[in-house]
Amino acid sequence: MGVTLALIIFLCSYFFIITEKLNRAVIACFGGVLMLVFGVYEINAAFLHHIDWHTITLLLAMMILVSITSQSGFFEYVAVSLAKWVDGRPVPLLIVISSLTAFGSAFLNNVTTVLLIVPIIFTLTSLLKLPAVPFLLSLVMASNIGGTATLIGDPPNLMIGQAVDHLTFNDFLIHLSPVVLIIFIIVMGGLVLLYRKQLVVTKEDQAKLYAINPTTYIKDRKLLMKSVSVLTLTTIAFIFQPFIHVELTSIAMVGALLLMLITHEEQDMEEVFRSVEWVTLFFFIGLFMLVGGLKEVGIIDEIAKSIIYYTEGDLPKTALFILWGSGILSGFVDNIPFVAAMIPVILEFQEYGMNNLDPLWWALALGACLGGNATIIGATANVIVAGMAAKAKHPFSYLEFLKVGLPIAIISFIISTVYLYFRYLANFM
Repeated sequence: MGVTLALIIFLCSYFFIITEKLNRAVIACFGGVLMLVFGVYEINAAFLHHIDWHTITLLLAMMILVSITSQSGFFEYVAVSLAKWVDGRPVPLLIVISSLTAFGSAFLNNVTTVLLIVPIIFTLTSLLKLPAVPFLLSLVMASNIGGTATLIGDPPNLMIGQAVDHLTFNDFLIHLSPVVLIIFIIVMGGLVLLYRKQLVVTKEDQAKLYAINPTTYIKDRKLLMKSVSVLTLTTIAFIFQPFIHVELTSIAMVGALLLMLITHEEQDMEEVFRSVEWVTLFFFIGLFMLVGGLKEVGIIDEIAKSIIYYTEGDLPKTALFILWGSGILSGFVDNIPFVAAMIPVILEFQEYGMNNLDPLWWALALGACLGGNATIIGATANVIVAGMAAKAKHPFSYLEFLKVGLPIAIISFIISTVYLYFRYLANFM
């Protein structure tokens, strides 16, 4: 009965999230609460096990950092400087911003990167009178692809790295960055072809851009120095996190609180808190509760364990099944709980005679991270960008995202399949 109830609540909630008839945060939280009301699991389990407070707190801290920094005019300054660097040409601008996003997502993390770059996109598109959605969707795709390349780029990779002692930061970089680079180049080519007719700038708008001095956008130099300094220190701490052994969430919290303390004279802290994307945060809380219900009744565990049954312990078959299975499911169910369920399953494969599990870890990382591009709720970065876009009056729908994201996810899986086969699996066939 619990399995049936959990599945009905999840599917009904997911239907309303897709159709966007009602506020998605309200629907997700309502579905999560129904899991508690109907006894699928207890409230203590929701708060202690299923809601990922590390992710929620990390998002909150980064939103505060970005909010205060944006008041200095920093993002407008960067946006105008970038636009002038490419002479206001929209296609090169799209490529530059996407490349910057992919690189930042690899060496910071994709959550931090999109929070920093989305305000730049809004400034640029407003200045050049361009549609924001092509830039926002390209940003999301680049973020998830770039985050796949390193240990700290995407939460699934971090979870795998913590579970497998011998996999280091350099291992992720060496084994995943080649295929990520190939995927990024092909995807960017496709996005440019898809959006080229929308990316048109008039001579008049280009002329206006040439006449602008980027420094005029700096509103408060004192606030700029303080916010950029703290943001830079936070970013450096993120990069060296594997060596300093401090949680990413703790680093972000220190950065946010430090910036609030040293800017209390320039900033109204109540206004800072009002600028936080609370709808996005509550959507995540509801989504964690919904997926927690599926995990609690064993649905996610059964999906993971069924892989063993269907692949019969064959390494190549198992690796490709994990790649495509985790990729498809991560597009429709948040990848964090799925990866958490898959890690102990893969570790058990050693009992079936698999001594070299590394190809399976790379398959899981590629599938879980790249699958996040398939739908608007497939990855944390997607939800954040969608929330910021709606607040800035540049919304995109679930289906609009799906039309772009799903083909990109499938192309990414095909490329990853070829890569995994020739680099790791051919000798086992």
